[in-house]
Amino acid sequence: MAREFSRTDRVGQQIHKEVASILQNEFKKRAPEFGFVTVSGAEVSRDLAHAKVFVTFFESDEEKIKQSMQELEDNKGFIRSLLAKRIRMRSVPALQFKRDASITEGMRISNLVSQTLSDDKEKAQKAGRDYDADAEE
Repeated sequence: MAREFSRTDRVGQQIHKEVASILQNEFKKRAPEFGFVTVSGAEVSRDLAHAKVFVTFFESDEEKIKQSMQELEDNKGFIRSLLAKRIRMRSVPALQFKRDASITEGMRISNLVSQTLSDDKEKAQKAGRDYDADAEE
């Protein structure tokens, strides 16, 4: 029976899960000022030597996000050593943290669409027309 996922996908999922657990449990003890962060994904290179870990910050202050990203970069060796204890691999991939802004960008776009719809409804009511958002779709 053929495997459903490639080895890189399986290793990426394992790294995703374990790094999220490390950041939530062990890393918070080391850096208590670290903001609220989630791991949104992990991509592993074909040779399993490098891993990009995508993180999402639930913070609106850009300065705090930059500090948290710097904290991750400064401590990626520590995180990698904890990861090595948790997964069974001959060599653990080198970690590279990337900010994933897709969730916050999606929320921003959703808010813009909602604002535009409410503005259109308001303009239609001022003009004396009956506004039906479903009719436009």
